[in-house]
Amino acid sequence: MKKIITILGARPQFIKAAAISRLLRKRVNEIIIHTGQHYDWNMTDIFFEEMNIPKPDYFLNINKLFHGAMTGRMMEGIETILLKELPDAVLVYGDTNSTLAGALVAKKLKIKVIHVESGMRSFNMNMPEEINRILVDKISDLLFYTSNNSILNLLRENNKGEFVNSGDVMYDSIIDNLEFIKNSNYVLCTIHREENTNKENLTILISALNKIHKESPVVFPMHPRTKQCIDKYKIQVNFPLIDPVGYKEMNKLLKNCRLVITDSGGLQKESYYFNKYCLILRNETEWVELIELGCGILAGNDDEKRIIKAFNKIKNKVFDFRTNIYGNGKASQIISDNIIKYLK
Repeated sequence: MKKIITILGARPQFIKAAAISRLLRKRVNEIIIHTGQHYDWNMTDIFFEEMNIPKPDYFLNINKLFHGAMTGRMMEGIETILLKELPDAVLVYGDTNSTLAGALVAKKLKIKVIHVESGMRSFNMNMPEEINRILVDKISDLLFYTSNNSILNLLRENNKGEFVNSGDVMYDSIIDNLEFIKNSNYVLCTIHREENTNKENLTILISALNKIHKESPVVFPMHPRTKQCIDKYKIQVNFPLIDPVGYKEMNKLLKNCRLVITDSGGLQKESYYFNKYCLILRNETEWVELIELGCGILAGNDDEKRIIKAFNKIKNKVFDFRTNIYGNGKASQIISDNIIKYLK
């Protein structure tokens, strides 16, 4: 039986891996490495429980380090495991430091690299994630992409791997776990990116949310990094802060909200699947289809007036979300089938 090592390190990767892992384990020997990159019980273990993902075979517990140190230590730990397990391929997801570390180690050991969610580009090289995306795609052997824009990016950069249009595996998870409940009037918000948790930008963002909260209640599941920065900088928050929530609870919040305000790439797409407008607290997004379609709006992160203006623009809008831009909910089956075919 063929052996695959899957590298995971962040919440969106656990969600993406759930359905694929269930399918793969029927046909290959899958070993999971959890790097520990984003480790908090409410943001990690609960996802393994809710999504029925097997517990990791290896846990590296590498987190809270600068990018170079984190990636280097991950590479050291992953290399030791790969040399021990000798897999036929390494499967990585998305654009985190865990993704880059796993891909680099595998490639140097002449092990096939499989990348799910290839071709995403924000075209902002100041983002660590953008650097990771480009490098991982360049050295991957089998690349699964989600949209027409993604394959155009891969071709434009002259990537040489085998490309497969899988659609978005996160859509599979939404379909599998959807719970329909009545819509409400609150705004669902998350903030976690490094560029949004410095004192200047975070103060602006929270001030804008305080004003929005006067019109529509803000529900804010708080990322640990954001909570630490709010406390550190003594930023006044006039709306309730709640602990991070699990995947199913987040689905309920998404289904029930008025609209979404976020800097999360994953939540941008999930908003689309739940037919919600998304106000994006960034100046660019890798999910350009959402902007082109008109259901996402870039509000930036350093101008309170611009954020309020963007909120007012979409708060009462009704949008036709029937356009299917990320596949048909069969991404997990397409990915698992093509991995098995590729390894034969």
